[in-house]
Amino acid sequence: MSKEEILEALAQAVVNCKAADAKAAAEKALAEGVNPIEAINEGLVKGMSVIGDKYAAHQVYLPQVLVAAHSMYAGLDVLLPAIPSEALADAKKAAACVVEGDVHDIGKNIVKTMLTAGGFVVTDLGKDISPADIVAHVKADGTDILCMSTLMTPTMDNMKATIDLLKENNLRSDMTVTIGGPPTSPSFAEEIGANHRDNNAQDCVNWLKGAN
Repeated sequence: MSKEEILEALAQAVVNCKAADAKAAAEKALAEGVNPIEAINEGLVKGMSVIGDKYAAHQVYLPQVLVAAHSMYAGLDVLLPAIPSEALADAKKAAACVVEGDVHDIGKNIVKTMLTAGGFVVTDLGKDISPADIVAHVKADGTDILCMSTLMTPTMDNMKATIDLLKENNLRSDMTVTIGGPPTSPSFAEEIGANHRDNNAQDCVNWLKGAN
């Protein structure tokens, strides 16, 4: 197979939600000497971007996105270890979480997937995470980007509490904070001092790429 055929196979494996095909194409890419970063960006990310665009246009739905993401990770599991550590030195560090009091994490999982596909180094902090735990991670990891989500109105206050705590620890000015979830809004993001309110995962990634 040519390099172009391998890259297309990687993309199509994600679009078609075929994890085994993604893994096989990733292994083929390494065997044929394709740069792993190129294989990720021009293969897996290309495929996931197609899924992201279809999701934003309501042409596919959450189950398809999650299965496509599983396929992408099958390829990433092969390709990421093959990237020289120095090649990731300039990658932005992102953290994704659901704030304390909320355990609904489908949206957060999609954001994590799309950020990874977009070339960010992502830490999944999980769900029901307290402001103190979020800030502790940011401080220890040197996080560049924090993406917080919630599906519940009562827990929105924990987004503000997290940003306030970042400010108290002199961490806020050095990073970008986005928020998402149905109860949030651009005006709420502005009110609490977040940089952006994400309409969906694709919007989050597109905005971050423009902002960073």
